[in-house]
Amino acid sequence: MSFTKATTLILDLGDVLFSWSPHTETSIPPKSLKAILSSPIWADYECGLITQQDCYGRISNEFHIPTAEIAEAFNQARDSLESNDEMLSFVRELKQQSDGQLRVYAMSNISRPDYEYLRTKPADWSLFDKVYTSADAGERKPNLGFYRYVLDDIAADPRSVVFVDDKPENVLSARSFGMRGIVFDDQKRVFQAIRNAVQDPVQRARSYLQSNAKLLHSVTSNGYTLKENFAQLLILEATCDPNLVSLVEHEREWNFFQGKPILTTEAFPCDLDTTSVALTVTGRSKEVISSVMDEMLKYVDKDGIVQTYFDQRRLRFDPVVCVNVLTLFYANGRGDELPRTFAWVREVLINRGYTDGTRYYATPECFLFFMARLLEQIKGTKADLSLRPIFRERIQERIGSEGDALALAMRVLACASVGIRDEMDLRTLLTLQQEDGGWGAGWMYKYGSSGINIGNRGLTTALAINAIEALNHLPQTPMYQPQLPILKSYRISIVSPDSPVVADRPPSRAEGHKQHRRRSSSAGEWAQGIRKSFQWPWVNLVTRVIHH
Repeated sequence: MSFTKATTLILDLGDVLFSWSPHTETSIPPKSLKAILSSPIWADYECGLITQQDCYGRISNEFHIPTAEIAEAFNQARDSLESNDEMLSFVRELKQQSDGQLRVYAMSNISRPDYEYLRTKPADWSLFDKVYTSADAGERKPNLGFYRYVLDDIAADPRSVVFVDDKPENVLSARSFGMRGIVFDDQKRVFQAIRNAVQDPVQRARSYLQSNAKLLHSVTSNGYTLKENFAQLLILEATCDPNLVSLVEHEREWNFFQGKPILTTEAFPCDLDTTSVALTVTGRSKEVISSVMDEMLKYVDKDGIVQTYFDQRRLRFDPVVCVNVLTLFYANGRGDELPRTFAWVREVLINRGYTDGTRYYATPECFLFFMARLLEQIKGTKADLSLRPIFRERIQERIGSEGDALALAMRVLACASVGIRDEMDLRTLLTLQQEDGGWGAGWMYKYGSSGINIGNRGLTTALAINAIEALNHLPQTPMYQPQLPILKSYRISIVSPDSPVVADRPPSRAEGHKQHRRRSSSAGEWAQGIRKSFQWPWVNLVTRVIHH
Protein backbone atom coordinates (compact mmCIF):
# COMPACT_ATOMS: atom_id res chain seq x y z
CA MET A 1 0.00 0.00 0.00
CA SER A 2 1.20 3.47 -0.84
CA PHE A 3 -0.82 6.45 0.33
CA THR A 4 -3.33 7.65 -2.27
CA LYS A 5 -4.80 11.06 -1.65
CA ALA A 6 -8.60 11.14 -1.88
CA THR A 7 -9.93 13.56 -4.48
CA THR A 8 -13.67 13.28 -3.83
CA LEU A 9 -15.64 14.10 -0.68
CA ILE A 10 -19.27 13.04 -0.28
CA LEU A 11 -21.15 14.49 2.69
CA ASP A 12 -24.53 13.81 4.20
CA LEU A 13 -26.78 16.85 4.70
CA GLY A 14 -28.89 16.00 7.74
CA ASP A 15 -26.97 15.92 11.05
CA VAL A 16 -23.69 16.55 9.24
CA LEU A 17 -24.03 19.84 7.37
CA PHE A 18 -27.42 20.73 8.83
CA SER A 19 -29.17 19.77 12.04
CA TRP A 20 -32.77 19.93 13.14
CA SER A 21 -34.66 18.96 16.22
CA PRO A 22 -37.66 16.58 16.23
CA HIS A 23 -38.84 18.23 19.46
CA THR A 24 -41.73 20.30 18.22
CA GLU A 25 -44.51 22.07 20.09
CA THR A 26 -47.22 19.85 18.61
CA SER A 27 -48.88 16.98 20.35
CA ILE A 28 -46.79 14.48 18.39
CA PRO A 29 -44.22 13.01 20.81
CA PRO A 30 -40.59 12.55 19.65
CA LYS A 31 -40.98 8.76 19.72
CA SER A 32 -43.86 8.95 17.24
CA LEU A 33 -41.94 11.34 14.99
CA LYS A 34 -39.04 8.91 14.93
CA ALA A 35 -41.39 6.07 14.02
CA ILE A 36 -42.83 8.16 11.19
CA LEU A 37 -39.38 8.93 9.78
CA SER A 38 -38.50 5.21 9.88
CA SER A 39 -41.70 4.07 8.18
CA PRO A 40 -42.00 2.69 4.61
CA ILE A 41 -44.35 5.58 3.87
CA TRP A 42 -41.63 8.13 4.59
CA ALA A 43 -39.14 6.08 2.59
CA ASP A 44 -41.42 6.23 -0.44
CA TYR A 45 -41.82 9.98 0.09
CA GLU A 46 -38.03 10.52 0.20
CA CYS A 47 -37.61 8.43 -2.95
CA GLY A 48 -40.07 10.64 -4.82
CA LEU A 49 -42.64 7.86 -5.21
CA ILE A 50 -45.48 9.73 -3.53
CA THR A 51 -46.37 13.38 -3.05
CA GLN A 52 -46.22 15.24 0.22
CA GLN A 53 -50.03 15.24 0.38
CA ASP A 54 -50.17 11.46 -0.11
CA CYS A 55 -47.41 10.98 2.45
CA TYR A 56 -49.14 13.00 5.17
CA GLY A 57 -52.47 11.32 4.42
CA ARG A 58 -51.06 7.81 4.74
CA ILE A 59 -49.18 8.72 7.92
CA SER A 60 -52.40 10.13 9.36
CA ASN A 61 -54.19 6.85 8.65
CA GLU A 62 -51.42 4.61 10.01
CA PHE A 63 -50.49 6.60 13.11
CA HIS A 64 -53.94 8.10 13.81
CA ILE A 65 -52.69 11.68 13.82
CA PRO A 66 -54.58 14.51 12.10
CA THR A 67 -53.01 15.56 8.80
CA ALA A 68 -52.88 19.21 9.82
CA GLU A 69 -50.94 18.32 12.95
CA ILE A 70 -48.44 16.29 10.92
CA ALA A 71 -47.92 19.15 8.50
CA GLU A 72 -47.44 21.62 11.35
CA ALA A 73 -44.91 19.35 13.08
CA PHE A 74 -42.73 19.04 9.99
CA ASN A 75 -43.03 22.74 9.19
CA GLN A 76 -41.66 23.53 12.64
CA ALA A 77 -38.92 20.91 12.20
CA ARG A 78 -37.87 22.55 8.93
CA ASP A 79 -37.83 25.96 10.58
CA SER A 80 -35.43 24.63 13.22
CA LEU A 81 -32.83 23.61 10.62
CA GLU A 82 -29.44 25.25 11.14
CA SER A 83 -26.32 24.92 9.05
CA ASN A 84 -23.13 23.56 10.59
CA ASP A 85 -21.04 26.61 9.74
CA GLU A 86 -17.86 25.18 11.26
CA MET A 87 -18.14 22.09 9.07
CA LEU A 88 -18.90 24.13 5.97
CA SER A 89 -15.92 26.43 6.63
CA PHE A 90 -13.66 23.42 7.10
CA VAL A 91 -14.74 21.88 3.79
CA ARG A 92 -14.32 25.24 2.04
CA GLU A 93 -10.77 25.48 3.41
CA LEU A 94 -9.92 21.98 2.18
CA LYS A 95 -11.28 22.73 -1.26
CA GLN A 96 -9.31 25.97 -1.51
CA GLN A 97 -6.11 24.26 -0.38
CA SER A 98 -6.54 21.50 -2.97
CA ASP A 99 -5.93 23.82 -5.95
CA GLY A 100 -9.06 22.55 -7.65
CA GLN A 101 -8.29 18.85 -7.14
CA LEU A 102 -10.93 18.16 -4.47
CA ARG A 103 -14.53 17.67 -5.61
CA VAL A 104 -17.26 17.99 -2.99
CA TYR A 105 -20.73 16.45 -3.22
CA ALA A 106 -23.73 16.11 -0.93
CA MET A 107 -25.77 12.90 -0.81
CA SER A 108 -28.94 12.92 1.25
CA ASN A 109 -32.13 11.04 1.97
CA ILE A 110 -34.53 13.93 1.45
CA SER A 111 -37.82 14.58 -0.35
CA ARG A 112 -38.14 17.20 -3.07
CA PRO A 113 -40.26 19.61 -0.98
CA ASP A 114 -37.88 19.33 1.98
CA TYR A 115 -34.82 19.88 -0.22
CA GLU A 116 -36.40 22.89 -1.91
CA TYR A 117 -37.04 24.35 1.54
CA LEU A 118 -33.51 23.53 2.66
CA ARG A 119 -32.04 25.50 -0.25
CA THR A 120 -33.66 28.65 1.18
CA LYS A 121 -31.49 28.34 4.29
CA PRO A 122 -28.39 30.57 4.43
CA ALA A 123 -25.49 28.36 3.38
CA ASP A 124 -22.77 28.42 0.73
CA TRP A 125 -24.30 26.02 -1.76
CA SER A 126 -21.62 26.90 -4.32
CA LEU A 127 -19.31 24.75 -2.22
CA PHE A 128 -20.84 21.62 -3.76
CA ASP A 129 -20.04 20.38 -7.22
CA LYS A 130 -23.45 18.68 -7.09
CA VAL A 131 -26.10 17.65 -4.58
CA TYR A 132 -27.66 14.17 -4.89
CA THR A 133 -31.04 13.57 -3.29
CA SER A 134 -32.91 10.33 -2.79
CA ALA A 135 -35.90 11.94 -4.49
CA ASP A 136 -33.95 12.35 -7.74
CA ALA A 137 -32.23 8.98 -7.51
CA GLY A 138 -35.34 7.03 -6.54
CA GLU A 139 -33.15 5.28 -3.96
CA ARG A 140 -32.28 5.83 -0.30
CA LYS A 141 -29.22 5.16 1.81
CA PRO A 142 -28.20 2.57 2.88
CA ASN A 143 -29.57 0.83 -0.24
CA LEU A 144 -26.71 0.13 -2.62
CA GLY A 145 -28.54 1.52 -5.64
CA PHE A 146 -28.17 5.10 -4.38
CA TYR A 147 -24.38 4.69 -4.08
CA ARG A 148 -24.13 3.21 -7.58
CA TYR A 149 -26.22 6.09 -8.90
CA VAL A 150 -23.83 8.67 -7.43
CA LEU A 151 -20.59 6.85 -8.29
CA ASP A 152 -21.69 6.35 -11.89
CA ASP A 153 -22.61 10.01 -12.25
CA ILE A 154 -19.38 11.41 -10.79
CA ALA A 155 -17.26 8.76 -12.56
CA ALA A 156 -15.02 8.33 -9.52
CA ASP A 157 -12.90 5.42 -8.39
CA PRO A 158 -14.48 4.50 -5.02
CA ARG A 159 -11.00 4.22 -3.50
CA SER A 160 -10.51 7.93 -4.10
CA VAL A 161 -13.76 8.86 -2.32
CA VAL A 162 -14.29 9.89 1.30
CA PHE A 163 -17.87 9.37 2.50
CA VAL A 164 -19.15 11.06 5.68
CA ASP A 165 -22.48 10.23 7.29
CA ASP A 166 -23.89 10.20 10.81
CA LYS A 167 -25.43 6.74 10.42
CA PRO A 168 -23.04 3.75 10.69
CA GLU A 169 -25.17 1.62 8.35
CA ASN A 170 -24.84 4.24 5.61
CA VAL A 171 -21.08 4.35 6.11
CA LEU A 172 -20.89 0.55 5.99
CA SER A 173 -22.58 0.52 2.57
CA ALA A 174 -20.11 3.13 1.32
CA ARG A 175 -17.17 1.09 2.58
CA SER A 176 -18.52 -1.98 0.81
CA PHE A 177 -17.85 -0.16 -2.46
CA GLY A 178 -14.27 0.63 -1.42
CA MET A 179 -14.93 4.19 -0.28
CA ARG A 180 -13.22 5.53 2.85
CA GLY A 181 -16.12 5.79 5.27
CA ILE A 182 -16.16 8.16 8.25
CA VAL A 183 -18.94 8.10 10.84
CA PHE A 184 -19.81 11.65 11.86
CA ASP A 185 -19.78 11.39 15.64
CA ASP A 186 -17.10 13.64 17.13
CA GLN A 187 -16.56 16.66 14.88
CA LYS A 188 -12.92 17.21 15.84
CA ARG A 189 -12.10 13.58 15.12
CA VAL A 190 -13.98 13.76 11.82
CA PHE A 191 -12.03 16.87 10.77
CA GLN A 192 -8.77 15.05 11.44
CA ALA A 193 -9.89 11.95 9.55
CA ILE A 194 -11.02 13.94 6.50
CA ARG A 195 -7.86 16.01 6.39
CA ASN A 196 -5.73 12.89 6.69
CA ALA A 197 -7.56 11.38 3.72
CA VAL A 198 -7.53 14.32 1.31
CA GLN A 199 -4.13 15.92 1.99
CA ASP A 200 -0.60 14.60 1.49
CA PRO A 201 0.64 13.33 4.89
CA VAL A 202 4.32 13.73 4.05
CA GLN A 203 3.93 17.29 2.85
CA ARG A 204 1.95 18.20 5.97
CA ALA A 205 4.48 16.46 8.23
CA ARG A 206 7.44 18.26 6.65
CA SER A 207 5.62 21.54 7.07
CA TYR A 208 5.15 20.72 10.76
CA LEU A 209 8.86 20.02 11.21
CA GLN A 210 9.87 23.22 9.41
CA SER A 211 7.40 25.30 11.40
CA ASN A 212 8.84 23.96 14.65
CA ALA A 213 12.52 23.87 13.66
CA LYS A 214 14.90 24.13 16.64
CA LEU A 215 11.89 23.76 18.95
CA LEU A 216 11.34 20.01 18.64
CA HIS A 217 11.98 19.34 22.31
CA SER A 218 10.98 16.24 24.23
CA VAL A 219 8.25 16.04 26.86
CA THR A 220 7.78 13.81 29.87
CA SER A 221 4.69 11.88 30.85
CA ASN A 222 4.30 14.13 33.91
CA GLY A 223 4.26 17.35 31.88
CA TYR A 224 7.84 18.65 31.74
CA THR A 225 9.58 19.94 28.62
CA LEU A 226 12.94 18.28 28.32
CA LYS A 227 15.89 19.54 26.28
CA GLU A 228 18.02 16.52 25.48
CA ASN A 229 20.40 15.38 22.78
CA PHE A 230 19.25 11.84 22.01
CA ALA A 231 16.00 12.67 20.21
CA GLN A 232 17.71 15.52 18.36
CA LEU A 233 20.31 13.11 17.04
CA LEU A 234 17.65 10.69 15.83
CA ILE A 235 15.70 13.53 14.14
CA LEU A 236 18.94 14.54 12.42
CA GLU A 237 19.52 10.96 11.32
CA ALA A 238 15.95 10.61 10.03
CA THR A 239 15.81 13.92 8.15
CA CYS A 240 19.44 14.74 7.30
CA ASP A 241 18.51 18.35 8.08
CA PRO A 242 20.68 20.01 10.76
CA ASN A 243 18.49 23.12 10.58
CA LEU A 244 15.67 21.27 12.34
CA VAL A 245 17.55 20.28 15.48
CA SER A 246 19.09 21.93 18.49
CA LEU A 247 22.14 20.05 19.76
CA VAL A 248 24.66 20.66 22.51
CA GLU A 249 27.63 19.02 20.83
CA HIS A 250 30.49 17.19 22.49
CA GLU A 251 33.77 16.21 20.93
CA ARG A 252 34.05 12.86 22.70
CA GLU A 253 31.58 11.52 25.26
CA TRP A 254 28.03 12.88 24.98
CA ASN A 255 25.49 13.61 27.69
CA PHE A 256 21.80 12.84 27.30
CA PHE A 257 20.76 16.17 28.81
CA GLN A 258 21.37 19.63 27.40
CA GLY A 259 22.30 21.72 30.39
CA LYS A 260 21.05 20.95 33.87
CA PRO A 261 19.39 17.53 34.27
CA ILE A 262 15.79 17.40 35.46
CA LEU A 263 13.88 14.73 37.38
CA THR A 264 17.16 13.02 38.31
CA THR A 265 20.42 13.67 40.11
CA GLU A 266 22.10 17.04 39.60
CA ALA A 267 25.36 15.40 38.54
CA PHE A 268 24.47 13.20 35.58
CA PRO A 269 27.28 11.37 33.76
CA CYS A 270 27.74 11.07 30.01
CA ASP A 271 26.39 7.80 28.67
CA LEU A 272 27.46 5.23 26.09
CA ASP A 273 24.02 5.23 24.46
CA THR A 274 23.87 8.89 23.43
CA THR A 275 27.57 8.83 22.60
CA SER A 276 27.22 5.81 20.29
CA VAL A 277 24.34 7.36 18.38
CA ALA A 278 26.11 10.72 18.20
CA LEU A 279 29.31 9.25 16.77
CA THR A 280 27.41 7.29 14.12
CA VAL A 281 25.21 10.23 13.13
CA THR A 282 27.41 13.33 13.33
CA GLY A 283 30.73 11.79 12.42
CA ARG A 284 34.08 12.43 14.09
CA SER A 285 37.65 11.72 13.12
CA LYS A 286 38.72 8.07 13.19
CA GLU A 287 41.18 8.90 15.93
CA VAL A 288 38.52 10.39 18.19
CA ILE A 289 36.05 7.57 17.55
CA SER A 290 38.69 4.92 18.19
CA SER A 291 39.74 6.63 21.39
CA VAL A 292 36.14 6.83 22.64
CA MET A 293 35.57 3.15 21.85
CA ASP A 294 38.72 2.29 23.82
CA GLU A 295 37.19 4.18 26.74
CA MET A 296 33.89 2.31 26.35
CA LEU A 297 35.65 -1.03 26.68
CA LYS A 298 36.53 -0.05 30.25
CA TYR A 299 32.81 -0.21 31.07
CA VAL A 300 32.18 -3.90 30.43
CA ASP A 301 31.08 -6.00 33.39
CA LYS A 302 32.30 -9.44 34.40
CA ASP A 303 29.64 -11.04 32.15
CA GLY A 304 31.05 -9.21 29.16
CA ILE A 305 28.05 -6.83 28.92
CA VAL A 306 28.72 -3.20 28.08
CA GLN A 307 27.29 -0.75 30.60
CA THR A 308 25.16 2.38 30.12
CA TYR A 309 27.17 5.16 31.81
CA PHE A 310 30.74 6.38 31.82
CA ASP A 311 30.60 5.98 35.58
CA GLN A 312 31.72 2.93 37.53
CA ARG A 313 29.35 3.91 40.33
CA ARG A 314 26.30 3.60 38.04
CA LEU A 315 26.45 0.01 36.93
CA ARG A 316 23.41 -0.33 34.69
CA PHE A 317 22.91 -2.24 31.47
CA ASP A 318 20.15 -2.30 28.90
CA PRO A 319 19.88 -4.35 25.68
CA VAL A 320 19.01 -1.30 23.56
CA VAL A 321 22.07 0.52 24.84
CA CYS A 322 24.10 -2.59 24.05
CA VAL A 323 22.69 -2.67 20.50
CA ASN A 324 23.60 0.98 19.92
CA VAL A 325 27.14 0.47 21.21
CA LEU A 326 27.50 -2.60 18.98
CA THR A 327 26.32 -0.52 16.01
CA LEU A 328 29.11 1.98 16.66
CA PHE A 329 31.72 -0.76 17.02
CA TYR A 330 30.64 -2.63 13.88
CA ALA A 331 30.49 0.63 11.93
CA ASN A 332 34.15 1.09 12.74
CA GLY A 333 35.32 -2.48 12.17
CA ARG A 334 35.58 -3.44 15.83
CA GLY A 335 32.41 -5.42 16.42
CA ASP A 336 34.32 -8.54 17.37
CA GLU A 337 35.61 -6.78 20.51
CA LEU A 338 32.24 -7.18 22.25
CA PRO A 339 31.37 -10.84 21.54
CA ARG A 340 29.56 -11.50 24.82
CA THR A 341 27.48 -8.35 24.50
CA PHE A 342 26.52 -9.46 20.98
CA ALA A 343 25.67 -12.95 22.22
CA TRP A 344 23.47 -11.51 24.97
CA VAL A 345 21.40 -9.21 22.73
CA ARG A 346 20.94 -12.17 20.38
CA GLU A 347 19.52 -14.17 23.29
CA VAL A 348 17.24 -11.24 24.16
CA LEU A 349 16.01 -11.32 20.56
CA ILE A 350 15.58 -15.10 20.44
CA ASN A 351 13.73 -15.30 23.78
CA ARG A 352 11.71 -12.09 23.33
CA GLY A 353 13.20 -10.50 26.41
CA TYR A 354 12.15 -7.08 25.10
CA THR A 355 8.39 -7.81 25.18
CA ASP A 356 7.67 -5.33 28.01
CA GLY A 357 10.28 -2.81 26.95
CA THR A 358 13.62 -2.48 28.74
CA ARG A 359 14.99 -0.55 31.69
CA TYR A 360 15.39 2.65 29.69
CA TYR A 361 13.15 2.08 26.65
CA ALA A 362 9.37 2.03 26.76
CA THR A 363 8.27 -0.42 24.06
CA PRO A 364 9.33 -3.60 22.26
CA GLU A 365 9.56 -1.57 19.05
CA CYS A 366 12.44 0.47 20.46
CA PHE A 367 14.58 -2.64 20.78
CA LEU A 368 13.58 -3.90 17.33
CA PHE A 369 14.07 -0.51 15.69
CA PHE A 370 17.62 -0.16 16.97
CA MET A 371 18.28 -3.79 16.17
CA ALA A 372 17.34 -2.95 12.57
CA ARG A 373 19.99 -0.19 12.63
CA LEU A 374 22.55 -2.75 13.76
CA LEU A 375 21.52 -5.18 11.01
CA GLU A 376 22.11 -2.50 8.37
CA GLN A 377 25.63 -2.07 9.68
CA ILE A 378 26.52 -5.79 9.71
CA LYS A 379 24.76 -6.73 6.47
CA GLY A 380 26.37 -9.69 4.74
CA THR A 381 28.54 -10.73 7.70
CA LYS A 382 28.39 -13.86 9.85
CA ALA A 383 26.90 -11.72 12.60
CA ASP A 384 24.14 -10.69 10.21
CA LEU A 385 23.38 -14.30 9.32
CA SER A 386 23.04 -15.17 13.00
CA LEU A 387 20.56 -12.33 13.66
CA ARG A 388 18.57 -11.51 10.52
CA PRO A 389 16.39 -14.67 10.23
CA ILE A 390 15.43 -14.44 13.91
CA PHE A 391 14.81 -10.70 13.63
CA ARG A 392 12.51 -11.26 10.66
CA GLU A 393 10.39 -13.65 12.68
CA ARG A 394 10.27 -11.38 15.71
CA ILE A 395 9.29 -8.22 13.83
CA GLN A 396 6.57 -10.09 11.93
CA GLU A 397 5.13 -11.20 15.26
CA ARG A 398 4.60 -7.55 16.18
CA ILE A 399 2.55 -6.61 13.11
CA GLY A 400 -0.92 -5.50 14.15
CA SER A 401 -0.05 -5.15 17.84
CA GLU A 402 -1.29 -2.12 19.73
CA GLY A 403 1.06 0.83 19.87
CA ASP A 404 1.28 4.59 19.78
CA ALA A 405 2.36 6.50 16.68
CA LEU A 406 6.07 6.18 17.48
CA ALA A 407 5.84 2.42 18.00
CA LEU A 408 3.93 2.03 14.74
CA ALA A 409 6.46 4.10 12.77
CA MET A 410 9.35 2.15 14.26
CA ARG A 411 7.61 -1.13 13.48
CA VAL A 412 6.95 -0.21 9.87
CA LEU A 413 10.58 0.88 9.42
CA ALA A 414 11.98 -2.21 11.12
CA CYS A 415 9.82 -4.39 8.88
CA ALA A 416 10.91 -2.46 5.79
CA SER A 417 14.57 -2.94 6.71
CA VAL A 418 14.17 -6.67 6.02
CA GLY A 419 11.85 -6.28 3.04
CA ILE A 420 8.51 -6.73 4.85
CA ARG A 421 5.64 -4.41 3.87
CA ASP A 422 3.78 -3.68 7.10
CA GLU A 423 0.74 -2.12 5.46
CA MET A 424 -1.57 -2.84 8.39
CA ASP A 425 0.37 -0.66 10.83
CA LEU A 426 0.99 2.04 8.24
CA ARG A 427 -2.76 2.39 7.73
CA THR A 428 -3.20 2.89 11.46
CA LEU A 429 -0.28 5.31 11.59
CA LEU A 430 -1.81 7.47 8.86
CA THR A 431 -5.02 7.87 10.86
CA LEU A 432 -3.07 9.27 13.82
CA GLN A 433 -1.67 12.31 12.03
CA GLN A 434 -2.86 15.40 13.88
CA GLU A 435 -4.42 18.62 12.57
CA ASP A 436 -1.10 20.50 12.56
CA GLY A 437 0.54 17.83 10.41
CA GLY A 438 2.63 16.22 13.13
CA TRP A 439 2.12 13.02 15.06
CA GLY A 440 1.80 12.66 18.81
CA ALA A 441 4.96 12.24 20.85
CA GLY A 442 4.79 8.52 21.60
CA TRP A 443 6.95 7.15 24.40
CA MET A 444 10.55 6.46 23.45
CA TYR A 445 12.52 6.05 26.64
CA LYS A 446 12.05 6.44 30.36
CA TYR A 447 13.80 7.25 33.58
CA GLY A 448 15.09 3.97 34.92
CA SER A 449 14.27 4.62 38.58
CA SER A 450 10.93 6.46 38.35
CA GLY A 451 9.56 5.02 35.12
CA ILE A 452 8.58 8.51 33.87
CA ASN A 453 8.27 8.29 30.08
CA ILE A 454 9.86 10.64 27.54
CA GLY A 455 8.61 11.32 24.01
CA ASN A 456 9.20 13.74 21.17
CA ARG A 457 6.69 14.81 18.50
CA GLY A 458 9.44 15.82 16.12
CA LEU A 459 11.03 12.39 16.29
CA THR A 460 7.72 10.58 15.83
CA THR A 461 6.88 12.81 12.87
CA ALA A 462 10.29 12.33 11.24
CA LEU A 463 10.08 8.55 11.60
CA ALA A 464 6.47 8.55 10.33
CA ILE A 465 7.62 10.36 7.18
CA ASN A 466 10.32 7.76 6.65
CA ALA A 467 7.85 4.93 7.29
CA ILE A 468 5.45 6.25 4.63
CA GLU A 469 8.26 6.73 2.11
CA ALA A 470 9.83 3.37 2.92
CA LEU A 471 6.65 1.55 1.93
CA ASN A 472 6.13 3.79 -1.10
CA HIS A 473 9.51 2.63 -2.41
CA LEU A 474 9.45 -0.97 -1.18
CA PRO A 475 8.44 -3.36 -4.00
CA GLN A 476 4.85 -4.47 -3.90
CA THR A 477 4.37 -8.11 -2.96
CA PRO A 478 1.21 -10.00 -3.91
CA MET A 479 -1.15 -10.74 -1.08
CA TYR A 480 -0.53 -14.14 0.47
CA GLN A 481 -3.11 -16.66 -0.63
CA PRO A 482 -3.08 -20.06 1.04
CA GLN A 483 -2.59 -23.19 -0.99
CA LEU A 484 -5.92 -24.93 -1.25
CA PRO A 485 -6.05 -28.63 -1.97
CA ILE A 486 -7.79 -29.86 -5.07
CA LEU A 487 -10.88 -31.59 -3.82
CA LYS A 488 -12.80 -34.20 -5.67
CA SER A 489 -16.34 -33.20 -6.52
CA TYR A 490 -19.08 -35.72 -6.19
CA ARG A 491 -22.37 -35.45 -8.02
CA ILE A 492 -25.11 -36.70 -5.74
CA SER A 493 -28.53 -37.47 -7.10
CA ILE A 494 -31.53 -39.51 -6.20
CA VAL A 495 -31.59 -42.53 -8.47
CA SER A 496 -33.65 -45.64 -8.85
CA PRO A 497 -32.04 -49.00 -8.10
CA ASP A 498 -31.57 -49.75 -11.78
CA SER A 499 -30.11 -46.35 -12.65
CA PRO A 500 -26.43 -46.25 -13.66
CA VAL A 501 -23.98 -45.33 -10.94
CA VAL A 502 -22.63 -41.80 -11.21
CA ALA A 503 -18.89 -42.02 -10.69
CA ASP A 504 -16.82 -39.38 -8.99
CA ARG A 505 -15.01 -37.10 -11.43
CA PRO A 506 -12.54 -34.22 -11.37
CA PRO A 507 -14.19 -30.85 -10.81
CA SER A 508 -14.99 -28.55 -13.69
CA ARG A 509 -13.57 -25.02 -13.72
CA ALA A 510 -16.87 -23.66 -12.45
CA GLU A 511 -17.39 -26.33 -9.80
CA GLY A 512 -13.99 -26.96 -8.41
CA HIS A 513 -11.62 -25.11 -6.21
CA LYS A 514 -8.99 -23.04 -7.92
CA GLN A 515 -5.44 -23.63 -6.85
CA HIS A 516 -3.76 -20.76 -5.13
CA ARG A 517 -0.05 -20.35 -4.94
CA ARG A 518 1.79 -18.52 -2.35
CA ARG A 519 3.47 -15.47 -3.83
CA SER A 520 5.65 -14.19 -2.02
CA SER A 521 17.86 0.07 -1.26
CA SER A 522 19.36 1.14 -3.05
CA ALA A 523 22.24 2.70 -1.10
CA GLY A 524 22.62 6.45 -1.28
CA GLU A 525 24.84 9.01 0.32
CA TRP A 526 24.04 10.91 3.47
CA ALA A 527 23.68 14.68 3.40
CA GLN A 528 27.21 16.05 3.47
CA GLY A 529 28.63 16.73 6.92
CA ILE A 530 25.92 14.76 8.75
CA ARG A 531 27.08 11.23 8.33
CA LYS A 532 30.11 9.35 6.99
CA SER A 533 29.80 5.70 7.77
CA PHE A 534 26.27 4.66 8.73
CA GLN A 535 23.31 4.32 6.36
CA TRP A 536 19.62 3.61 6.75
CA PRO A 537 17.97 2.43 3.52
CA TRP A 538 14.89 4.63 4.02
CA VAL A 539 16.85 7.73 5.02
CA ASN A 540 18.48 7.61 1.61
CA LEU A 541 15.01 8.27 0.23
CA VAL A 542 14.76 11.41 2.36
CA THR A 543 18.23 12.49 1.26
CA ARG A 544 17.25 12.21 -2.39
CA VAL A 545 14.19 14.35 -1.78
CA ILE A 546 16.25 17.03 -0.02
CA HIS A 547 18.90 17.19 -2.74
CA HIS A 548 16.29 17.09 -5.49
